[in-house]
Amino acid sequence: MYTFAPKLRLVAIIAMVLGLVLFGAGYFINSANGIDFVQEQMAQEPDAFNVSTTHAEQGTSHEEVSQNGAGAHVDAHAEHLLHKYHNRPWSAMLIAAFLFTGIAAAAMFFLAVQHASQAGWSIIVTRIMEAISVFIPYGGAILLLVLIGSAMHLNHIYHWMDLDLRDFESENFDKFLKTKEPWLNTPFWLIRSVLYIVLWAFAAWMLRKKSKYLDQNPSRESYWSLYKWSIIAIVIFALTSMASGWDWVMSIDPHWYSTLFGWYVMVSYLVTAIAIMTLIAIHLKKGGFLPVFNDNHLHDMTKYLFGFSLLWGYLWLCQFELIWYANIPEEAVYFQQRDFQYDWSYYNMLILNVVVPFLALISSSIKRNYTVVTVLAFVVILGHWWDIFNQMAPGTVGPWGAFGLLEFGAFFFVGGLFVFIVMNALTKLQLEPKGNPLYHESKVYEYPF
Repeated sequence: MYTFAPKLRLVAIIAMVLGLVLFGAGYFINSANGIDFVQEQMAQEPDAFNVSTTHAEQGTSHEEVSQNGAGAHVDAHAEHLLHKYHNRPWSAMLIAAFLFTGIAAAAMFFLAVQHASQAGWSIIVTRIMEAISVFIPYGGAILLLVLIGSAMHLNHIYHWMDLDLRDFESENFDKFLKTKEPWLNTPFWLIRSVLYIVLWAFAAWMLRKKSKYLDQNPSRESYWSLYKWSIIAIVIFALTSMASGWDWVMSIDPHWYSTLFGWYVMVSYLVTAIAIMTLIAIHLKKGGFLPVFNDNHLHDMTKYLFGFSLLWGYLWLCQFELIWYANIPEEAVYFQQRDFQYDWSYYNMLILNVVVPFLALISSSIKRNYTVVTVLAFVVILGHWWDIFNQMAPGTVGPWGAFGLLEFGAFFFVGGLFVFIVMNALTKLQLEPKGNPLYHESKVYEYPF
């Protein structure tokens, strides 16, 4: 059985405490600033805050602008920017919670794929996937708190929740949001959000339960029960992972659309999940808790890290090129905003997420180097935190997007909680699933090249 190392436990606790301190300090600074601060920033950097936003988002119509003059329009724009500024604590926590909850859900999916495909090589690392999936209800609870806060209008992350935008009689009426109302309405949106978390947590719990039962009662019936539930888990994840990407990320920019975006989001936290699985496997190996894990298993896990990094890059490029080629305003605005306000961030993240993994992991011998793979796994995790930031921040905080106290605080807190929950879950699991009929194949597995 695994013993949670006191040093690692202390690191997780320090990360949580440090995260809360940083986040609290950032929240205090953020809440203390008002409209005067925003107007001062607009005066100092007029180009940076001359963002292309709709009058509907600002709560200002074309008629109001013409009647009240430019001064009223500037005041409305300042108020809009103030809302964006005060979104920042909520946005930072949403980014961190979405990332780590998505990682846990992706680990559940990857676990189900191993059982459904009857893969032999990966059986000795399935307990790691099971432990990661334990975090789903914890991360999901944090995520739901942010989403419920949005539904209660405690923030302005999802501006489509403003009923005024869907009122035919309103000067701010938005016909595009009205057409999406059957899907984008607050009650149905919240119900779906809860359903995603519950289904993920339930599927992960069933897979852990069936796996444990197989260890205690190794039989053909027990194995096929695990197999059937793995198929169910894959179907659940296939449907909900796409829809959650639409609901939690894409609806931040409700006028924008992309038929590829759901896949892009899913692969982002899937590759991060592979990186974390690899780190935990290396940690267990070096601690002597998983002696049967060897270079061959590391090689295969690193292949997935390499392959999914390239898949993520392919999807990023496909989305970019198709939107650039079609040049449809409703699509191109997504990249225009990021090119104007986030040019320092949006393209540079490709270095961590594609260029570095490709160059560093293309060699088979490097895939077996524990030190290099460890470093690359951390690089990928940070890179995809950056990616989620780029997906959400332009729509949630606009020109206020940056990595500061709030962003690091939320990341350290949720990340520390993730480490604490996952490693504690490992202490309750038998690391080697010896009841699985494919365990021996995994134990003697040797990469053929």
